[in-house]
Amino acid sequence: MKEGEDFYFNEDGFMVFTEAYHLKRGYCCKNKCKHCPWGYGKTKQKK
Repeated sequence: MKEGEDFYFNEDGFMVFTEAYHLKRGYCCKNKCKHCPWGYGKTKQKK
């Protein structure tokens, strides 16, 4: 894993995985990750 490409540390010091990392991994872990490319846990917006 490469810092800045696969993950970064937020202002609280926690490691946050990027969308690129999730796509490399290839599946959704269903933990409502901040950068989930599959949108798991995101609320759908009504138009």
